[in-house]
Amino acid sequence: MSLRDAIARYVHDGDTVCVEGFTHLIPTAAGHEIIRQGRRGLTVVRMTADIVVDQMLAADCVTTLVSSFVGNSSAGSLGELRRRVEDGRLTFEEYSHYGMVCRYLAGAQRLPFYPLRSYGGSDLPRVNGQLRKVTSPYPGPDGEPEHVYVVPPVNPDVTIVHAQRADRSGNTHVWGLTGVQAEAVYAARTAIVVVEEIVDASVVRSDPNRTLIPAHAVDAVVVCPRGAHPSFAQGYYDRDGAFYREWAHISKDPRRLAAWLDEWVYGTEDHAAYVSKLGRDHWERLAVDEALSIPVDYGRRR
Repeated sequence: MSLRDAIARYVHDGDTVCVEGFTHLIPTAAGHEIIRQGRRGLTVVRMTADIVVDQMLAADCVTTLVSSFVGNSSAGSLGELRRRVEDGRLTFEEYSHYGMVCRYLAGAQRLPFYPLRSYGGSDLPRVNGQLRKVTSPYPGPDGEPEHVYVVPPVNPDVTIVHAQRADRSGNTHVWGLTGVQAEAVYAARTAIVVVEEIVDASVVRSDPNRTLIPAHAVDAVVVCPRGAHPSFAQGYYDRDGAFYREWAHISKDPRRLAAWLDEWVYGTEDHAAYVSKLGRDHWERLAVDEALSIPVDYGRRR
């Protein structure tokens, strides 16, 4: 379905929305469509809260953020996020990266919690009451009871991910940095997969190991070329480093940020219009050359 229809059907006011993609394949276009449709009161779950979260905050879509990193990807700060944390308008629930991974694993497996050791000696339990310590039912190496931290599951109302390609059924190929997209999809009640292109099922079957997300876990497939900008899609276009650097200056000034949203999100009908507005020269600068993988012989019965 179209991105507009997918967001209208599956994202509602007050929902918990997971927006995942680690470094690349960030579903920016989906975030923009949520802004256009004026969603309110969202809890956003994203391991690396970055530009798209800053934009959704500035559009008053988000009241709670669950994350393990906030920042403009080595290019500066997120001005709106910082303002809202400091003035108390945003509830921020902080985890470590692995703590977030464990929350997705627990959610995907419908477990009540997931254990991890890495919070021992950390200050995070002081600021996040969701981090609890439990006693293992099994003795440790010395025969004494062991105590470990656990995190609760996360089960979003909807998970949105971006990927390189899928077939019409939703079998989704991802390569490069795979992040926790699969776990986030399985943890959710519904899932939207946004892709650079739809391919024939035979393409997916030709390389089954790249099917990170299978069709049975997907509720909507959306074709949205260049929908991860300013992040990159491995094999399709490069990261827009200039945009990341510029965003630090845009988001620092609330009036300049509001003007950017008016021009680039509210002022564009959809992501295709956003892509067109950036212009051919812009996309030429982000073009990538081929780097083909060596073919794999999966074998066939005689």
